[in-house]
Amino acid sequence: MNTTRAPRFRALAMGLTLVAVVAGCGQGQAEEAPNLALAEVQRQDLELTAEATGSLGPLRKVEVKSRASGEVMEVAVDVGDRVEPGTLLARIDPRDVQNAFTQAEADLRVAQEQFGIAEAQLERSRNLFQAEVITEQEFEARNLEFANARASLVRAEQNMEIARLRVEDVTIRSRMYGTILEKTVEDGEVIASASGDVSGGTTLMTIANLDVMQVRTLVDETDVGRIEEGMPATVTVDAFPDRRFEGQVEKVEPQAVIESNVVMFPVIVHLENDDGRLKPGMSAEVTVLLAERPDVLTLPNNAIVDFQEINAAAAVLGVPEDRIDFDRSIFQELSRELVAQRGEEMPERAGPPAGERGEMDEAMRERARGAMAGGGDREAAMRALAQARGGGIPGMQRGQGQRAPDGSAARPGVVFVVDGEGVIRPRAVLIGVSDWSNSEILIGVEEGEQVALLGGAQLQAQRDAQSQRIRSRMGGGFPF
Repeated sequence: MNTTRAPRFRALAMGLTLVAVVAGCGQGQAEEAPNLALAEVQRQDLELTAEATGSLGPLRKVEVKSRASGEVMEVAVDVGDRVEPGTLLARIDPRDVQNAFTQAEADLRVAQEQFGIAEAQLERSRNLFQAEVITEQEFEARNLEFANARASLVRAEQNMEIARLRVEDVTIRSRMYGTILEKTVEDGEVIASASGDVSGGTTLMTIANLDVMQVRTLVDETDVGRIEEGMPATVTVDAFPDRRFEGQVEKVEPQAVIESNVVMFPVIVHLENDDGRLKPGMSAEVTVLLAERPDVLTLPNNAIVDFQEINAAAAVLGVPEDRIDFDRSIFQELSRELVAQRGEEMPERAGPPAGERGEMDEAMRERARGAMAGGGDREAAMRALAQARGGGIPGMQRGQGQRAPDGSAARPGVVFVVDGEGVIRPRAVLIGVSDWSNSEILIGVEEGEQVALLGGAQLQAQRDAQSQRIRSRMGGGFPF
């Protein structure tokens, strides 16, 4: 079985935390960044999918064996033939079982006659005993003879039934609708009985119902939590690259499979195959639809960065520091605005007003900077700085905050908007779902606006440089 490729929703998570970056502009003028790549906020349909690979197989496959042993006299079907219940498949040499049947038939006739005689003798003995002509011991002997005759008749009837079944066993017929996938015997071969051989007997052929097919794929454990039974799925095969076969997720198996130290779970997808185009063993590409967003605002993933990456992105794009100094409380305001647009209610959170909170955050930042500059307690300073950074967005940490339309958490992000004069400014946004390339923007930008793009390699290099400068100022590694 082929291993899965990374599903799209996994790429989403990586894109938002590692790859999806917010791009900014130059020093404020387009001519200062002549090679700046831009993207336009536009509306389009967005789909969140999981992709995996596997191979096609029949939903039901049966190995046909014979309960009779002996020489194969005839194989009546060939590979590819369609069969139905009652179709003749093969015949085995019937001579031995036919002889046994004839003998059993003769034994049954004898047993029937003996039982009739014993029954008549018992009736006469009963009358004689009542007339006190014979003794009680003689009457009991007739009773015993009758019981033995009846037992012999039962044994003969059972032997006759077994012999009849064995005669039927040499004629092998199909018990299902299906197609012959494999034929492993030919006329004249001697086969072993499936019931009388310790190895399980000889397989004559394999039959499978190809009207319903299944694909067994392996999905990474970090992605399988989003897949549920009944989700729609599409399957493509190399033989029909322009055709999409519709199916659905039948089950997610509970037992994990470990391949190359990666924990995966088998996912089974069922699909109809009424026209018989799909064949067992074909390589299949499976796409499971997890979520879809029709006509939503979108931006490329490399136009979005996390709040913590603003400085690195701005340095790459040449945006001055005075343009990126805004408080993280803006994300909470965006969340409230999004709730208002949907006509919902958002519970109030206890805490100081936004303006007062901003002053408190700025004071904590100043204390943190002063502690680090004066050689004070670095660990306390870093804790103060972390508190300042996170204090403005209650409810917007990982997995919390406002929800997207499908119930998933709306994630905060930042984009760098380029105005008509070429000036670049950072802007807070809330992000919904993403595919390989684009992310849904729930609020924060308008259709038609231009944003700057930033390469992941550039951003990583700038982050590394900033980390090196911080380590140099702090005299070594990070306190945390």
